[in-house]
Amino acid sequence: MARIAGVDLPRNKHVEIALTYIYGIGRTTAQRILKEASVDPHKIVDKLTDEEVAKVRSVMESGYKLEGSLRTETSMNIKRLMEIGAYRGFRHRRGLPVRGQRTSTNSRTRKGPRRTVGQKRKK
Repeated sequence: MARIAGVDLPRNKHVEIALTYIYGIGRTTAQRILKEASVDPHKIVDKLTDEEVAKVRSVMESGYKLEGSLRTETSMNIKRLMEIGAYRGFRHRRGLPVRGQRTSTNSRTRKGPRRTVGQKRKK
C-alpha cells in the first residue's frame, strides 16, 4: 500500500484519482505531479513500484504545501481576518456565508438546522 504525506492511498484506483485523497491535491495538481515524476496516471496504485512511489513523494515534498501545513495556513489566515476585524472575519466568527451569498432564505449548510423562535400555544 502506498503511503504518501501521511495518507494511505486506496489500492484499487488509478494513481491520478488516488492522489486526490490527499488534502490540497485535486485532479489538475495530481496530473501535474505525475507528469513531473514521469509516472503513468492510469496505473493502478497496487502496481506502482517503490521507485515510482519515491519519485512522486519527492516531487510532492519539493514543491507543494499539503495536509497539515496547508490546514494550519488556512486556519491562520481565517484567525488573522478575525483578529483584524475584517468583514470576512466577522462572517467566519458568526458562522455565516463569507462570500456574499444571501442569507434570508438559503445558507442552511453554514447556519445549521433551523431554530424556531416562538411557537403559538393552543388554548
